[in-house]
Amino acid sequence: MLGGLKPYPKVKDSGVPWLGAVPEHWQVSPAFAVYGPRQVKNTGLVEATVLSLSYGRIIIRPPEKLRGLVPESFETYQIVEPGNIIVRTTDLQNDQTSLRIGHARHRGIITAAYMCLETKPVVLNKFGYQYLNAYDLLKIIYGFGSGLRQNLDFSDIKRMPVLVPPLPEQAAIVRFLDHADRRIRRYIRAKQKLIKLLEEQKQAIIHRAVTRGLDPNVRLKPSGVEWLGDVPEHWEIWQIGHFAKVGNGSTPSRSNTSYWTEGTYPWLNSSSVNAGTITTSDQYVTEAALRECHLPRVPAGSVLVAITGQGKTRGKAAVLGIEATINQHIAFIALRKPGEIVTTDYLQKFLVAAYGELRRMSDDSGSTRGALTCEDLRHFRVVLPPITTQEAILQSIDDSLAEVERALRIAESEIDLLREYRTRLIADVVTGKLDVREAAARLPDEGDEPDLFDVAEAESDTDETADDLDAAAEEAAT
Repeated sequence: MLGGLKPYPKVKDSGVPWLGAVPEHWQVSPAFAVYGPRQVKNTGLVEATVLSLSYGRIIIRPPEKLRGLVPESFETYQIVEPGNIIVRTTDLQNDQTSLRIGHARHRGIITAAYMCLETKPVVLNKFGYQYLNAYDLLKIIYGFGSGLRQNLDFSDIKRMPVLVPPLPEQAAIVRFLDHADRRIRRYIRAKQKLIKLLEEQKQAIIHRAVTRGLDPNVRLKPSGVEWLGDVPEHWEIWQIGHFAKVGNGSTPSRSNTSYWTEGTYPWLNSSSVNAGTITTSDQYVTEAALRECHLPRVPAGSVLVAITGQGKTRGKAAVLGIEATINQHIAFIALRKPGEIVTTDYLQKFLVAAYGELRRMSDDSGSTRGALTCEDLRHFRVVLPPITTQEAILQSIDDSLAEVERALRIAESEIDLLREYRTRLIADVVTGKLDVREAAARLPDEGDEPDLFDVAEAESDTDETADDLDAAAEEAAT
């Protein structure tokens, strides 16, 4: 179905360099002829369902997962209707990786810092969304920002060129893309299930090694720590605060451009811990931010732990391979004498094994959001063998995980390729590079299948997603 697509037989110059040639019978219209801005305030708190923009999807935030928001603040939100297109318009110069366009499927409220658009009768609603989605996926949207903070307003995009096929052709395009998207996401979910199984296998290998060691005949003793159980009798039990400094950071105000513009010092959010070893950053702050916001300069060789969030990131640990600073959703553990009591790599591996316990502790914290504190980490007990044994265990773990890691890399690479293919396909179809009319006509009737997004994306939760992203947008818009 996805193969054998051909270009349109007759094309014309669109007059837009990046669009190039487009189907001869398509119209090129300014955005104001296709979209209209809409903002209906939630005056009187008439709507209570809170929506958020997460990974290009408009999702409902369950009340128990709302963070840092109180009901009174919702009166400043705007009401969103199904079919509305939501655009995150702020902070274009600092964040060029997030997906900024979402398509509402539910009535609810969302921060007024976002732009809400309605489609006009010249386009089908889903086609209007997919066209802006293509702009977002290709990062064309960043060329329309204005002002020092590179924010978007409807006045910035109202003359943006929009391709308008005949309505029956729009319906064929929407039908084709819906079908293709379901298939691609199905493939992605299969790969994600494999990744989940491999991660569980990896976790079991690490847990066994750092809690029992390599000698199956070693004498054991009670650790006094419920989740650890018995441990080798010559291993020592330490609280992290006895051999390391623990602290966390903050997020400089997005509305203060002196903290972000031309920043050179790496600033990390909690999504960075998913890397295992952190060697780069996609956001940077200035010396003024470091000084005035009292941001910590965390040395390379520290261990970072995500301490908040409802998703799977909370409790994850990574080795920091560069000097950097961090936000409030991460704690750093900086060894006072690296390699004397514990090595950085061994401590990170132990915390990987302790992931379930860290999650349990944070769930028992009494907060609806789920959180660890720096004090929790200072008092967290780890069991440590002699340094030479730590090195042997790390080598054994590396050897045992080699095939698992290879399988993980292949699966993750395949997911990346599928997502790249999906991006290219959407862009090529809505900009008239591929003719899908015949292919759409041959598709089976699939009914209204639920619009499922990727499992990994659904479970992810960092300060750059969902309601945290909404809060950042509100601040940047003020």
